[in-house]
Amino acid sequence: MLDFTYYTPTKVIFGRKAENKTGELIKEQHATKVLIHYGSERVRKTGLLDTIEAQLDNLGIPYLELGGVVPNPRLSLVEKGIKLCRFENVDFILAGGGGSVIDSAKAIGYGAADPDAGEVWDFYCKTRTPVKTVPVGVVLTISATGSEMSNSSVITNEDGWIKCGYNDDISRPIFAVMDPELTETLPEYQTECGCSDIMMHTLERYLSSSGNMEITDSISEALLRTVMKYALILKCEPQNYEARAEVMWAGSLSHNGLTGCGTDGGDWACHRLEHELGGMYDVAHGAGLTALWGTWAKYVYKNKPARFARLAVNVLRVTPGKDDDETALLGISAMEDFFRSINMPVSLTELGIAPTDDEYVELARKCSLTANDNLGSIRNLHRADMEAIYRAAI
Repeated sequence: MLDFTYYTPTKVIFGRKAENKTGELIKEQHATKVLIHYGSERVRKTGLLDTIEAQLDNLGIPYLELGGVVPNPRLSLVEKGIKLCRFENVDFILAGGGGSVIDSAKAIGYGAADPDAGEVWDFYCKTRTPVKTVPVGVVLTISATGSEMSNSSVITNEDGWIKCGYNDDISRPIFAVMDPELTETLPEYQTECGCSDIMMHTLERYLSSSGNMEITDSISEALLRTVMKYALILKCEPQNYEARAEVMWAGSLSHNGLTGCGTDGGDWACHRLEHELGGMYDVAHGAGLTALWGTWAKYVYKNKPARFARLAVNVLRVTPGKDDDETALLGISAMEDFFRSINMPVSLTELGIAPTDDEYVELARKCSLTANDNLGSIRNLHRADMEAIYRAAI
């Protein structure tokens, strides 16, 4: 067990019609002008945007809108939002959507509050550190990234299609309004991509190279089993409120730091490898992760076979093999079978992409560059390893 600091300042309002409390939550922050940030017109068609704006109107709080966030959120829209916030003197940002919208809102918050008025991309390149941010609140409409309680934000720069993340506790949302009913209109593919992302956030921390707590491990294992159970239910019963609620809360717990307490923080190689797929091919994040996970796991498991064996037995209910190596491989296969059962890809071919030789080289180059040619903790991956994993994942 390693020492840790656990910090989760986000206030959560969870349940049916929780969005009706959004206005009062914003009023508590003494906001004088709000930017409502969202993605597609789905938030308007469902009536969510009208509900929020009616509350702000009744409270006399001015607001403006900025929509258009897409999966793998773009730096160009972030920069547009920063200019808008500065010009309009926005002092609170409300993200209405899923992880892409929240990540974009966090990036806008960094840039809008930047006293140096520099490039917000500097923060994601780790060449500068933000000293403050415009506070962000969330009305969650997609269960996936856990960004509603996390300190992380991932943005894609269209200049070179580079995808980078930045983590800072000052960006943790002030509040997260979570009504599982708001996720009921999601397509099956998006729902299952979200479940996969939640599982991968947990797996990245669970598959650590050092420092473990039994209670943290047990929480992670229960979280994984819960998401697997309800992901299957949601395939057949997309309107099942209990299943939506279980998955939504699991998404927050998977990425607010809880499942990393007492560990070395986890491996995160699979996430970093997927970032380059997302940057180059604009694939759904959850699907990109499942397409790579099995290949990555088979590449590194021998460095920590007992850990993978525990996952196999405690989460996937695999009957142990003759040794940890055999049990680990059985568990990796069982996890891939589960991903297939919810129609998630377990290879690049199933993901629908076929990189050229040059693209394999470029994927590895970019991943190596952002990771300083040293990725992962279970096994340190260098550029040649990264390229080998991408090629094997076909």
